[in-house]
Amino acid sequence: MFFRVILFIWDFVLDLAAVSRMTDDEKDLEILLLRQQLRIIERKQERGPQIPRWQKVPLVLRLRQKVSHSRRALEDSMRLFKPATVIGWHREIVRRKWTYQQKRQPGRPPIDAELEQWILRVAWDNPRQGYDKLKGELRKLGFKVSPTTIRTVLQRHGLPPAPDRSRSDSWRTFLNHYKEQFLACDFLTVETLTLQTLYVLFFIEHATRRAYLAGCTAHPDAAWVTQRARQMTWELHDRDVPMRYLIHDHDTKSTGLFDTVLESEGIEIVNIPFEAPNANAITERWVRPVREECLDHLIIPNERHLRRVLREYVVYYNARRPHQGIKQNSPLGLKLTPTGGSIRYRNVPGGIIRDYYREAA
Repeated sequence: MFFRVILFIWDFVLDLAAVSRMTDDEKDLEILLLRQQLRIIERKQERGPQIPRWQKVPLVLRLRQKVSHSRRALEDSMRLFKPATVIGWHREIVRRKWTYQQKRQPGRPPIDAELEQWILRVAWDNPRQGYDKLKGELRKLGFKVSPTTIRTVLQRHGLPPAPDRSRSDSWRTFLNHYKEQFLACDFLTVETLTLQTLYVLFFIEHATRRAYLAGCTAHPDAAWVTQRARQMTWELHDRDVPMRYLIHDHDTKSTGLFDTVLESEGIEIVNIPFEAPNANAITERWVRPVREECLDHLIIPNERHLRRVLREYVVYYNARRPHQGIKQNSPLGLKLTPTGGSIRYRNVPGGIIRDYYREAA
């Protein structure tokens, strides 16, 4: 203990002698340097042994000024750190000075979002095509992409290779091949103002959802039904793909002559099971919008009025009404006008429905 006191006094005397030989500028610089070291020690005790880089910069800058003075002053003021530590700090500052920020991330640039969407669409629509064939299909669209990129995109979205991606064995895919040749028909009943029952005969295509209004009457006898079937065959003559099948239920109004007229045009009659309306779901689905969007909001006085309302609604249904079953399109195809023109609307029928459209600019 005695020797420690003697050593402390001796160091204190040496410090006084060193300070007496220092100029005022050297004393001020050493005070600033010692204060900075004291701050680092206080933060070091609170936050741990790691010293942030922003705390090292003032020490190195002040150390450069100190180097121009005496070596003794430098050794006395830098007792907290080793020389190698200070040199390392200086090298880090120099390295950061000559390090430039990269303009882009290393590696291959990401593919365009539009190209990625087309890769997924073409792969899903063609489940039996491999990566090389998909490359050829995309090349026809003007996209240059490698099979490796196609494989990476499909794997990222959880789509397996061609043998496992095939979905041709599903009933939906199998029936979609024949849906353009399917036609269905059914009767819709409407009660007039005087509680007279009117019967509406309609046909609908499975592929396009296009509806045909065959007619309406209060007495659907064999002659009337047969004449409606004959008129329907005349309308189907202009089709590129001929109809092969007609689906209807066992309604007694669909007489043998009705079937005979259609069979003479090469259309095979398919009767659904008894009391199974879901087997003819396309026609049942058409009845719902006709009632909810049109007939439920009107009181029909007579047959003439019903015919006029349904004709106007069928024109709107086939040309302007979006359908969920065909991806928000219409049976005849929506004619979209480019943006820029004024937005107008027309009343269908008589203001029950407002059909909005855009005028050409």
